[in-house]
Amino acid sequence: MARHHGKSGRVLMSTTGTGVPVVVGSLDAWDLDMGTERVDTTSFGDTNRQSVQGFPAFKGTFAGNWDDTVSTPWTGRGSSTGVILYLYPDVTVSPTQYAWGPAWVDMKIATSATGKVTINGTYEANGTWYESL
Repeated sequence: MARHHGKSGRVLMSTTGTGVPVVVGSLDAWDLDMGTERVDTTSFGDTNRQSVQGFPAFKGTFAGNWDDTVSTPWTGRGSSTGVILYLYPDVTVSPTQYAWGPAWVDMKIATSATGKVTINGTYEANGTWYESL
């Protein structure tokens, strides 16, 4: 298994749940949490805590530099059908390895008197997600 540098990471997003995804420019980070919920089923007389596994929760964040020419995540945030996201860890070396699916998106912008203007987005699945990582 080869190691990869994050310089060729990529986020693509549609602005609707059925639109054609485009590259979201000026981003420099993303993460995907594929954790699975666990429900406590511990009963009287058990010798330790026990649980059952539920559904995976595809959710995460993306972040980068604010670019006033990039409107895709802001438009997607307002979509009543959500967006489609494609997340590539390394689109150049491993273009067939990515995760994708429909999601709800929220956005945040931050400005500092001593730094750059940044954007941060959060997303959460609103349908079935797929991954080939």
